[in-house]
Amino acid sequence: MVLKPTMTASLAFLMALLLSCSSMSSGARYLEETKPEEYPPNPTVPEIPKPELPPHPTVPEVPKPELPPHPIVPEHPKPELPPHPTVPEHPKPELPPHPAVPELPKPELPHPAVPEHPKPELPPHPTVPEHPKAELPPHPTVPELPKPELPHPAVPEHPKPELPHHPAVPGVPKPELPHPAVPELPHHPAVPEVPKPELPHPAVPEVPKPEMPHPEPELPKPELPPHPTVPELPKPEEPHVPEVPKHELPPLPEPELPPKPESHYPVPEAKP
Repeated sequence: MVLKPTMTASLAFLMALLLSCSSMSSGARYLEETKPEEYPPNPTVPEIPKPELPPHPTVPEVPKPELPPHPIVPEHPKPELPPHPTVPEHPKPELPPHPAVPELPKPELPHPAVPEHPKPELPPHPTVPEHPKAELPPHPTVPELPKPELPHPAVPEHPKPELPHHPAVPGVPKPELPHPAVPELPHHPAVPEVPKPELPHPAVPEVPKPEMPHPEPELPKPELPPHPTVPELPKPEEPHVPEVPKHELPPLPEPELPPKPESHYPVPEAKP
């Protein structure tokens, strides 16, 4: 039998798995059998003496600078403003009374008489005869066909290939490196703080306020003429339009359909 590409791929995958499992088991067995080597003790590192630092230098105190006294600012006299002018009150103009508008009588419109139309009598509905239901023939029974038995092909068993043993790889010891000693750095001397000198504040003279102009007096409002009265116009009478009677149409006769012919084909049943 010719092997398919999927069978060859699965066989290659199984061989790779077997090789990896055998190499892992041989490596673990070698690690269990070998004893760990004794490592040499750590070397002793001598202590480095601490360096002696010189004493801190003495900083002399700086004398505070003497500031001049603040200058005396003379007070300026406030300017005298003139008094506000008095505005005379103007009398309100008297308006004439509104003229009385006479009410116009509403015109009486006669209501048109609507004649009553008699209801049309409709003919009675025609009676429809009942048609007998057609009897359908029974459904034919379909015989069940036997399923053919197919023989299963015999698959031959392939022998598993023997894989070679991997050689044991000895472990390489890691070398130990000595740690270098880091010397301590000397401390920096403290720097004294220098006081900030105080500066004198400059004197700001006061600016006099400008004189504002006086407001203008209000002018009197002109007198307006009264609104003219517009008389109401009478509404025009609507013309009487007589109603047009509707034409009655006779009822249409219902057409009689011929009876349906009986069909020889079976009617399919509805699926649930």
